[in-house]
Amino acid sequence: MPEHNADLVVLGGGSGGYACALRAAELGMSVVLVERDKLGGTCLHYGCIPTKALLHAAEVADAARNGEKVGVRSSLAGIDMAGVNAYKDGVVSKLYKGLQGLVKSRKIEFVQGSGRFEGPRTVVVDGRDDQAERYVGGKVVLATGSYSRSLPGLDIGGRIITSNEAIRLDEVPERIVVLGGGVIGVEFASVFASFGSQVTIVEALPRLVPAEDEFASKLLERAFRRRKIAFKTGVKFTGAKQTDEAVTVSLESGEELEADILLVAVGRGPNTAGLGYEEAGVATERGFVLTDDRLRTNLPDVYALGDIVPGLQLAHRGFAQGIFVAEDIAGLNPPVIDEAGIPRVTYCEPEVASVGLTEAQAKQRYGEIQTLTYDLAGNGKSQILQTQGAIKLVKSGAEGTPGPVVGIHMVGARVGELIGEAQLVYNWDAQAEDVAALVHAHPTQNEAFGEAHLALAGKPLHSHS
Repeated sequence: MPEHNADLVVLGGGSGGYACALRAAELGMSVVLVERDKLGGTCLHYGCIPTKALLHAAEVADAARNGEKVGVRSSLAGIDMAGVNAYKDGVVSKLYKGLQGLVKSRKIEFVQGSGRFEGPRTVVVDGRDDQAERYVGGKVVLATGSYSRSLPGLDIGGRIITSNEAIRLDEVPERIVVLGGGVIGVEFASVFASFGSQVTIVEALPRLVPAEDEFASKLLERAFRRRKIAFKTGVKFTGAKQTDEAVTVSLESGEELEADILLVAVGRGPNTAGLGYEEAGVATERGFVLTDDRLRTNLPDVYALGDIVPGLQLAHRGFAQGIFVAEDIAGLNPPVIDEAGIPRVTYCEPEVASVGLTEAQAKQRYGEIQTLTYDLAGNGKSQILQTQGAIKLVKSGAEGTPGPVVGIHMVGARVGELIGEAQLVYNWDAQAEDVAALVHAHPTQNEAFGEAHLALAGKPLHSHS
């Protein structure tokens, strides 16, 4: 078996893997990047990019449908899924070509094939011609990402699909049941509601987006009711049967829901099975690779990052971890990434964006806290956009005592664009007074962010004290 040597071998070419490879090459390392599918991984080809393209198409559909509200005589004639998919695929293709060129320009050896970690620092790859080759690195990074999970006894196929199939539907279903009210579930529910589907979400936990602050869940549920998106929370799925014409979803309550499509959006699992990790002695738990805070596994010179490491399954988390690992290997001693400081955005309509601690988490950590909620009704740009929502701030310490803002939670159209400043506030331990002193452009939704901090600092203007 041919053997190749490099300073770094990265197994997995998704957001985390390719970021690690790019940064390592930039720092002078020889790098081999192994990917069994396409460079860019789930995020580029099946997740973040195609789903956000669908969400933009949904936004355009809503704008056309609602033009009369702002005096524009527009109407929605229908959704051309072939055209939507062509637009989506065009965005993905352009980014894919750019990424391929970038990796090539950094002289990274890209190996397309199924890789298996053999340890201690070796990855064996089955190439297209079935010729296996061994790649040995001074360091090895495991970055094999995640897959769409299902539930025991629920087989994917036919009218029962995951997000992988949902991004390629060639027609808009008249009725769709979304199993799972987390990020993936509510985003697809939002898309298909805008496209004209009758949508019902089924979530076993008591509220939608249950990982977010309860404030955000309540506002999103209120908005979904206005949009006539049905949801059933606190109820468990018990089974599904499908025919050529429909799928019937059974709930623990005894209720049955009939739909054209059942979209299973119950989260993503770590893609570690069958890749040699356990056989090589990599410590795992429930399929996740265990690491220390510097993303080192229990094996010398072997790191892991991204969705296979317990924590937030976000492309930008993996991207940041990839850069971190490359710099750590290079001896730059980068600071450990604070998981709570990673921004989180759910791109449904309205959007949900947050960073830092929820109110419950802050109470548990600090005891005494102060919260403030600023309604977007007081913001001019939000009124222009005709969106409803709010910004909630959580600070450590009782009212009247100094303390940094430790949680920021936002609901409203386009609030995901405000998360950049929000993450700076949290990660730099800013106090409300620090942000209140900054000038925010008028009229912008960013101005609402400044107004919220003005109110928390004890000098509210466009809000009640």
